[in-house]
Amino acid sequence: MTYDNVPKRPVALLGLGDMGTALARTWLAAGYPLTVWNRTPAKAAALACEGAVVAASPADAVAAADLVVLCLLDDASVGQTLEGVDVSGKDLVDLTTGTPGEGRERAAWAAARGARFTDGGIMGTPVMMGVPASGAYVFYSGSRALFDAHRAALEVPAGARFVGEDPGHAALYDVALLSAMYGMFAGISHAFALIEAEDIAPKDLAPLLSEWLGAMGFFVDNVAERLTSRDFTTGVVSNLAMQVAAAPTLLRTAAEQGVGTELLAPYLDLMRRRLDADRQARSGEDTTGAITLLTRQVVSSSPVRDQR
Repeated sequence: MTYDNVPKRPVALLGLGDMGTALARTWLAAGYPLTVWNRTPAKAAALACEGAVVAASPADAVAAADLVVLCLLDDASVGQTLEGVDVSGKDLVDLTTGTPGEGRERAAWAAARGARFTDGGIMGTPVMMGVPASGAYVFYSGSRALFDAHRAALEVPAGARFVGEDPGHAALYDVALLSAMYGMFAGISHAFALIEAEDIAPKDLAPLLSEWLGAMGFFVDNVAERLTSRDFTTGVVSNLAMQVAAAPTLLRTAAEQGVGTELLAPYLDLMRRRLDADRQARSGEDTTGAITLLTRQVVSSSPVRDQR
C-alpha cells in the first residue's frame, strides 16, 4: 500500500529509549513533523539536530500533535508521564510493552478522558525499524477508526497489522509470539549445551539445527487445527505414548553430558501428565492435548471446549 498523496500530519513521540529513538528517526526520514519528549532531555539532542522539535514537558508534546505515540518503559511509566496531561481529542497509540489487561485498562483510561486509543506490540528490534526488508511489523488493537486515520504514519517504521478492536489483543499476540520464541531459544540452548564438552564445533551443529527446526514448522498449523477441532488423534504419526517413552533417553543423555534439564524437563513432564491421566484414551494422541493442562481453567469455562 502506498501513501504518496496522504498528508504527513504531525506526530508526537514520548519516550526515546533505543526503540523510541529508532521510531523517531523513521518518521523524520519520511518527512513527518515530529515532536519528541524524554524524561532525560539529553537523549533528544541528537534528534533535534535531525529536525525534531524537543518538548519541555509531556503536556507540551501532547499538545503538538493529534497522533501521540508512547514508547516508554512500562504501563506505570505511561500513567506517570500522562498524569495531569489533557489528552482529550487526541489519538493515543501505546507501543509500550505490556499485558493484555494493561492494554484494556489504558484504553478505558483514555476513553474516560476523551481520547481514542490503540495499543501496539512491536515484533522487531530497533535496528529493524524503517528497513522494509527486515520483516518487522507491529500488532495494533483498539480503535479501528484511529488505526485507519493514521495508518500511513504507523506504517512508516514497520508493517502494521490490526488484530481487532479488543485493546488487549495486540499485547496478547505480541506475548504469544515472544513466548514461542523463548521456548525455541530454550531448546536451542539445550542442544548446544549437549555438545559443549564434545569435539563438535557449534558451527557444525548450527546448520543442522536450523534445518531441523524449519522442517518442524508444520507443527504450528497442525496444533491450530487440532485445537479448533478438538481432535487430537486423527492422522497422528508420532503418538504421545511413544514420545513419553522416548523422553527418558533425552534426560539420560543430558545427565551423561553433564547438562541440566531445567530447559527441557517441564515440557516432557507435561506430556507425561497428559498421558498418565488416561493412557488408554490418550496414547494415540499427538502432543497438542498437553496444552489443555496449561489452560484448564480457561477451557473448562468454555461450553465449546472439550478437555477429553
